[in-house]
Amino acid sequence: MSLMFSSPVVTPTIGSFTFSSRRSNYIVMSAVRSNSASTCPVLTKFQKDCATPTPYLRNVANAIADDMRAGLAVEGGGDLDMILTYVDALPSGNEEGLFYALDLGGTNFRVRSVQLGGKKKRVVATESEQISIPQKLMIGTREELFGFIASKLASFVAKEKPGRFRLEEGRKREIGFTFSFPVKQTSIDSGTLIKWTKGFKVSGMEGKNVVACLNEAMEAHGLDMRVSALVNDGVGTLAGARYSDEDVMIGVILGTGTNACYVEQKHAIPKLQSKSSSGTTIINTEWGGFSKVLPQTIFDQEMDAKSPNRGEHLYEKMISGMYLGEIVRRVLLQMCETSDLFGQFVPVKLSTPFELRTEHLCKMQEDTTDDLQTVGSVLYNILEVEANLKERRRVVEVCDTVVKRGGRLAGAGIVAILEKIEEETKRMGSGKRTVVAMDGALYEKYPQYRQYMQDALVELLGDKLSHIAIKHTKDVSGLGAALLAATNSIY
Repeated sequence: MSLMFSSPVVTPTIGSFTFSSRRSNYIVMSAVRSNSASTCPVLTKFQKDCATPTPYLRNVANAIADDMRAGLAVEGGGDLDMILTYVDALPSGNEEGLFYALDLGGTNFRVRSVQLGGKKKRVVATESEQISIPQKLMIGTREELFGFIASKLASFVAKEKPGRFRLEEGRKREIGFTFSFPVKQTSIDSGTLIKWTKGFKVSGMEGKNVVACLNEAMEAHGLDMRVSALVNDGVGTLAGARYSDEDVMIGVILGTGTNACYVEQKHAIPKLQSKSSSGTTIINTEWGGFSKVLPQTIFDQEMDAKSPNRGEHLYEKMISGMYLGEIVRRVLLQMCETSDLFGQFVPVKLSTPFELRTEHLCKMQEDTTDDLQTVGSVLYNILEVEANLKERRRVVEVCDTVVKRGGRLAGAGIVAILEKIEEETKRMGSGKRTVVAMDGALYEKYPQYRQYMQDALVELLGDKLSHIAIKHTKDVSGLGAALLAATNSIY
């Protein structure tokens, strides 16, 4: 889940913010612009319809928490699927040996090797490689896709430096498989594909065990390797962050798409039924599916009507990077058609769905120049319009309205999960920290979005925030998948 921002990928890093930190100058400037009185009826109504005052956010957080409970009680109980991941053991730091991670979730897949050295040495060595998947394989057969992946895995293993990576004698190589498509998981190392998304339509896969498909392909290529953990990127992020901080309880992805997972007490999951009710497990909320009590505008409704999953995943359509730019485009289009924004003519490109992307909004909101030069450049280069200063300011107002709503709603979702954890564990009440591990390009690279999310946490949680840390855990999902392969090793 990544947006097309132009900063390089770096090795795993962890950053965090404190809740007393001041806003940087450009955030303040952006907020000042967005709060200016609007004389455009379309924009005025849109700002009113998007408003998320604190009481409204509280209702959203409560509704998400109610849906979480409903989804834990029975399959299909609410909008949130609350999927059992079968990850009952998280990394402790004692893991030793050579393990692998494979991340398949888009047009590229990444493979990583990790040599673990236990409590003292931790990660001794790691190597990774990103490989592009040919378009024809995304719509080919399962044998072709998994055969290609297995062949690249075999090449990756063949290039290992014996001095850096060492597999214990008599052991098979074990891999954590991050498969970021809808899956009905049946155990820690098995799950059936529900449906393909993201441009994939590989035949012969519906209802098939994705782990068996990969294991068979690896065997056919003479690769002595088996999948010991099937996870999604949210679970991988939580596990990877937990390795360096035992207080991590939540993993959140805010990128092109969005999701959240968290550590739940088994006794609080009625749908587990006869299974063990002691200990904890990770729940994959699939929170993007939440669709109640949200501030849906006419522009959201129109965008939703054109989507392949109409009436569903309304939360994702308001908070994730895939959709923020499209909502702004639709508002600007109506402003052009009903007022004098950009003069007498409607720009052709403004009528093209998804022409304006979230990274464009980010560039415009970060513009601190007096004449909003960057805003003008983005509008000229992307939409082919020449905008005067008044028009540029209007565009920034629209961007800020959409991003403010998205960030604040994302914050309400995090609060819902934090309060659900507190309900069962009383962690904050006893003075214990709770850490939220965050990843995804939207969170990482859009400071205004991050700030608005933080504002919502401050408003809804108040003094309780002294026991909460929000950590940016970049690129740890691969490490997390390898660690879960170690934690669930057959040896």
